[in-house]
Amino acid sequence: MRYYKKLVGNKCYLSPITPDDADVFTEWLNDMALTKYLTIIRNSYTVNREKEILEQMAHKDHAYAIVDIEINKAIGIVSLHNFDHINNTCELGLFIGDKDYWNLGYGEEATRLLLDFAFNILNLNNLMLLVLEFNIRALKCYQKIGFNEIGRRRQAYHIAGRRYDVIYMDLLNEEFESTYIKKLFADEYESSGKPKKIEMV
Repeated sequence: MRYYKKLVGNKCYLSPITPDDADVFTEWLNDMALTKYLTIIRNSYTVNREKEILEQMAHKDHAYAIVDIEINKAIGIVSLHNFDHINNTCELGLFIGDKDYWNLGYGEEATRLLLDFAFNILNLNNLMLLVLEFNIRALKCYQKIGFNEIGRRRQAYHIAGRRYDVIYMDLLNEEFESTYIKKLFADEYESSGKPKKIEMV
């Protein structure tokens, strides 16, 4: 599988999503040890259905495969969706499908890369996400990045005989520090932060 380095970190990079990833995504999305943290646990996925989903995401959303930078292996997905271009808001989704990469910082780095793109290229102002209250690993990751809890829909998720809160979190542009995009454009600015003047010939 060939991937393309759209946004590059130290551990991973983000590559545009492709229907060619359908096989590995189908394996992940039928793994209940993974999907118990997602509301899609009730769904079943075939390769053909997943190809259709990935095609729709590729055309509609900013969806990216998270790729291990050392071995060029897809390990998950991060995406922006539900855009409101009038108010400059959208929602963020993330999952690391390869459980060997859990708790190693890949999800955090991938999220930071996409946030950098969202705030500094797409000029969005507010990004929101939803997380189930028992997904402690995700909550800690999002809090470390800077997301704040803005509310809960109490007992809104019912599974395995118990009810759980759905937690809403968001992050503002002004609360995020760029680690990639601003470095990319650093040569275009003076030390004062003003754009360099171009001498016309």
